[in-house]
Amino acid sequence: MSTCATASRESAESLAGTAAPARTWLLIEQTGPWGAHVLTDSHLDPDVGRALEAAAEGTGVRVALIRRPGRHADCHGTSRRRMFLAHTAPGCSWIRTTTVTDPRAALDLDFTALGAGEHRGLWEPYIGEPLVLVCTNGKRDRCCALLGRPLAAELAAGGSEVWEVTHIGGHRFSPTLFVLPYGYAYGRASAPLVKEAVEAARDGRITSDHCRGRSAWDRPSQAADLAVRGLIGEDRADALDVVRTDPMWPEPKPANSRTPSATVVGASPAWVVTVAHSDGRTWQVTVEQRADGAAAPASCGAPLGPPARMAVVSVAAANGMLHGTPQAAASR
Repeated sequence: MSTCATASRESAESLAGTAAPARTWLLIEQTGPWGAHVLTDSHLDPDVGRALEAAAEGTGVRVALIRRPGRHADCHGTSRRRMFLAHTAPGCSWIRTTTVTDPRAALDLDFTALGAGEHRGLWEPYIGEPLVLVCTNGKRDRCCALLGRPLAAELAAGGSEVWEVTHIGGHRFSPTLFVLPYGYAYGRASAPLVKEAVEAARDGRITSDHCRGRSAWDRPSQAADLAVRGLIGEDRADALDVVRTDPMWPEPKPANSRTPSATVVGASPAWVVTVAHSDGRTWQVTVEQRADGAAAPASCGAPLGPPARMAVVSVAAANGMLHGTPQAAASR
């Protein structure tokens, strides 16, 4: 059976720079089946779901539903449910948690403050193991169920603090997940890789293997962060921060020699991302968005097309060029 995950894997599509951007996550436990648009297509009251979507819009908060791995009975009666808030920005990552009887309680949150990383003593601090959130929503894309649910079950059986989660983007990278509190996402994951990522997060580090990026940033910044990490061998989660991202538009490039006319290829979106180290070093990373890879579907059933990717063109320090070999980082 051909799937979007198979096509992506076979084309060796890069994972870097593809994580769903979210400075803060609001995770609400909701048992039972999930539809394609879970906030309005599950056993969560759809009026509550719509209100949550509206409240979170433009705040940097991303709302998702979670449930424990295993069979999910088609039942409406959930007396108590867990909620988590997690902020993923470097230097101020945190997780808060509570248990509620009515998810409408989430509508009283100050989403603007939470997106800015201000929890103001809300709820209780979460002090357990790093949280693993595996995307398993098969109604959104079958790869998430076929590949994500077995991984979540295996991790749960091994004692990981794991939850199934609704859409986090990048179906074609299934099984895909992210680890809190730092918010680094991973794709084409296996149980050994996740265990390594959890052990690293427990020690305030990350593993770069199969890493998609940190959700605190947009996709060009995710690619820049991972490029600098690869260059200097840095694995401490909060050692690097993106301090600014400036858009730029490169000059249009002539069409290739096989083009019979004198047409000019349009300029691609590009950015200069400034990445700072906690020891004072800084780098400027030039990132271009390109669509020159092998044609592949973005999700199962979608038409074939070259996926947009983040190409790291150069990494320069304040005292000169350190790295000028283009790297590729895919982006949805």
